[in-house]
Amino acid sequence: MDDSTQAGLFDAAPHDDEQILLATYAEQAYLDYAISVVRGRALPEVADGQKPVQRRILFAMQAMGLVANAKPVKSARVVGDVLGKYHPHSDQAAYDAMVRMAQSFTLRYPLVDGQGNFGSRDGDNAAAMRYTEARLTPFSRVLLDELNEGTVDFTPNYDGSQTEPVMLPARLPVMLLNGASGIAVGMATEIPSHNLREIAQASVALLKNPKLSDEDLLALVPGPDFAGGGQIISTPADIAQIYQHGKGSIKARACWQFEELARGQWQLVVHELPPGASSQKILEEIEDLTNPKVRAGKKSLSAEQQQTRALILGLLDTVRDESGKQAAVRLVFEPKTSRIDRDEFVNTLLAQTSMEGSVSMNLVCIGTDGRPGQRGLRQVLTEWLGFRTQTVTRRTQHRLDRATDRIHVLEGRMVVYLNVEEVIQTIREADEPRPALMQRFDLSERQAEDILEMRLRQLARLEGFKIEKELAEKKDEQAGLQELLDSPAALKRLITREIEADAKLYGDERRTLIEVAQRAVLETRVVDEPVTVIVSQKGWLRVRAGHGHDAGQFGFKAGDGPSNVLECRSVDNLVAMSTEGRMYTVPVSGLPSARGDGQPITALVDVAPGTRIVHMVAGADDGRYVLGSRSGYGFITSLKDMLTRQRAGKQFMTLAEGDTLLAPIALQDGDDCLAMLSGKGRMLVLALSEVRTLSGGGRGTILMGLDGADKVAQWAAIGPAGLAASGLYRNKETRVVLEGPELAQYLGKRARKGKLLSVKVKQPVLAAVRAGEDATS
Repeated sequence: MDDSTQAGLFDAAPHDDEQILLATYAEQAYLDYAISVVRGRALPEVADGQKPVQRRILFAMQAMGLVANAKPVKSARVVGDVLGKYHPHSDQAAYDAMVRMAQSFTLRYPLVDGQGNFGSRDGDNAAAMRYTEARLTPFSRVLLDELNEGTVDFTPNYDGSQTEPVMLPARLPVMLLNGASGIAVGMATEIPSHNLREIAQASVALLKNPKLSDEDLLALVPGPDFAGGGQIISTPADIAQIYQHGKGSIKARACWQFEELARGQWQLVVHELPPGASSQKILEEIEDLTNPKVRAGKKSLSAEQQQTRALILGLLDTVRDESGKQAAVRLVFEPKTSRIDRDEFVNTLLAQTSMEGSVSMNLVCIGTDGRPGQRGLRQVLTEWLGFRTQTVTRRTQHRLDRATDRIHVLEGRMVVYLNVEEVIQTIREADEPRPALMQRFDLSERQAEDILEMRLRQLARLEGFKIEKELAEKKDEQAGLQELLDSPAALKRLITREIEADAKLYGDERRTLIEVAQRAVLETRVVDEPVTVIVSQKGWLRVRAGHGHDAGQFGFKAGDGPSNVLECRSVDNLVAMSTEGRMYTVPVSGLPSARGDGQPITALVDVAPGTRIVHMVAGADDGRYVLGSRSGYGFITSLKDMLTRQRAGKQFMTLAEGDTLLAPIALQDGDDCLAMLSGKGRMLVLALSEVRTLSGGGRGTILMGLDGADKVAQWAAIGPAGLAASGLYRNKETRVVLEGPELAQYLGKRARKGKLLSVKVKQPVLAAVRAGEDATS
């Protein structure tokens, strides 16, 4: 933090006999710190796309004369100048910022021309600042050229000894061109780079027509353009959604080609990688797949690790990194045999490594109003165009003032030319030449001062023709500048011409291919057949072929017993639910055979510490389920929405502290109502149409109103055949079926308390009556 920020931290301090609560002081101090981080470090400005440290580096380098055609100097000199004059922070932080500005694999359009080792995309650090040299790139002129033309305000530096620009007068929206990333207090930014020509065309189109449709805007900016190339595989609709809201995730992958070798052999060569991936990282991932390590807390490799290892070793023979000066990225993969299917080979590598992944987008920046916030593409371009219009207006006014001043001076010199001898005599004879000239020739103080500063030989050699010529030129210039200020249309045309000129000078072809493709997913060929998943009380799982097995014939380990039997198909998925509402997915095809004792669910997924699995369901992805808690909340969802590819699962059901999950209900065709029975014996039957469907999970809505400590004890779906309540009546197992009028008396709206269940059985257990079952009492 600079001195002004540090001073702001103590604004809330008590003075003399004033007192302030510690909580109030801490709140104010932390707020000042948060604002300092947001505005002074982490977030870029939409106007020039720079953070303060980057802006100060560029300004200092220009002041040192390190333009594109200058001789580079040691980076340590630049860092020392930046720290000593403008940025009193860590020298390593300033150097790291300068290194990033010089990396062509990080910035789409680098601003610093680095000489020496400035790091690599494999994560290698740059050499120390005493070894490297730097100067500005030609592209940096887009930010710095108009700095001294009255375009932006200047402010005192941290100690008041220098002045620095509040903003740089960017001629292009550099924030979108080079992107930015940073983590502030309570917010973060992740802006990808874009193609200069596309952004310039979009800016011009939006300047000419502020009501340009989103479709036309996205036709000009179809997506990011990463410095390292690669391929974007997200759909245009997904990209449009991200650009509209300013947040989302774009799917990207590497670019590759097959090289044919002798005797029908071939090899896969990857020559471009998506952001976040590097050759070194992919080699490490391949090593981890082929030589996996036993996970913490486990005694041996998991079945998944062994299966993946066998898969990779069965496909891949060797992999080597041939990257160098000739090719920034060249990863060569040789298959085990040339008979391996090429698409399967590529798909496996994409699915198992970072050659395919997601690129986060979060367009958070500081707007022209000084407020940080998330913005969509249109808003970013609109705000930058407003800033550019303001800077061009200020530049035009500045040039007009200079032209007017020069005209004024030339008019005074014309007086000298016409009366040179009298002017010389007046200067010679007057005690105070300036007022004498002003009075004798009706000159202004500015004109008189200019005449007095001229040398005598200049007065004698003044040529009227040159003065008249320059005067005419300046008056033409003055008229043109005044027209720009008076005509918004003329100003827009000028801005358009300048954007197009910069696009022609600095623009290049798109590097990142945009082509829609499906994400790579490893597909194991599984025979579609009926199977039964056997779940033990201690969470051990195994699969037996077929349906309709007698559960009494299943054997279990000592101290364990049967818990549940799930009839499904081999291509289905099993979803396990934890006490915290977290969902874990296991393919049924990956479960062990019923010939042994099976495997515990904790060996197949990474259950969060302090939680346990309480319920499991298995079935087709389109299966519908009702999820709920004992506090009376619930919603409808599908099995597909509960699935996740993460071993650590995903949070799906939101539970309050002390709340627990009810056993999920698998809905069948014809189910139209839901029966809920509380611990105090009250039952409510509500239509399923009143239950919300949530694909993203959550807490749901209140389904049954409860009094005090009362909880939902059980629930069941109701179909055309009605609802069964089973229990003891006169010491005999009795089953009562509720349907028609008997069931209708418990019907109510969502969030009602229901009414007491009046059936002549003790501790009734609810269950849906299904077609083919005995529906008699």
